[in-house]
Amino acid sequence: MKKIKVSIGLTNPKSPSNVGAVMRAAGCYGIDTVFYTGKRYDRAIKFYTDTNDAIQRIPFTKVTSLLTCVPKQLKIVCVELAEGAVPLPEYAHPEFALYLFGPEDGTLKQEVVNKADAVVYIPTMGCMNLAATVNVVLYDRLAKSNLNMASDALIRQSRDTNNRVKVT
Repeated sequence: MKKIKVSIGLTNPKSPSNVGAVMRAAGCYGIDTVFYTGKRYDRAIKFYTDTNDAIQRIPFTKVTSLLTCVPKQLKIVCVELAEGAVPLPEYAHPEFALYLFGPEDGTLKQEVVNKADAVVYIPTMGCMNLAATVNVVLYDRLAKSNLNMASDALIRQSRDTNNRVKVT
């Protein structure tokens, strides 16, 4: 079994389109697994089918508590507009992390934030969409890492089949 290095936890997500975009981000940034809580997504997914492909590639697991599903080696990083949180540009990501995100129309519970190893926020004017927030946090993690992923081979592998553009 693959050792989990980076995971995402979603608190009671309500929108299948947002969850689909989170799963796409998880695939793009090499996330090992995504956990979620609550009942709203389970009800909503019956009426939406666009997330099936992403969910088949990355484990997407319903749990009763995001805190009890944490593998011991992962640091808990809450992403929340919380007083006293660290601005994301100043944050040094841990090697092993579980990033926890609140629902689209709510916030993480105080008891979850209290158990976190870190709480970070994206310094924007107003709050961002859940999927956009996940993408920004994961990109920030990649940009600050020592991974050298930049290459034409990666571009060829990642782009759409209709894209053959080159910089000359």
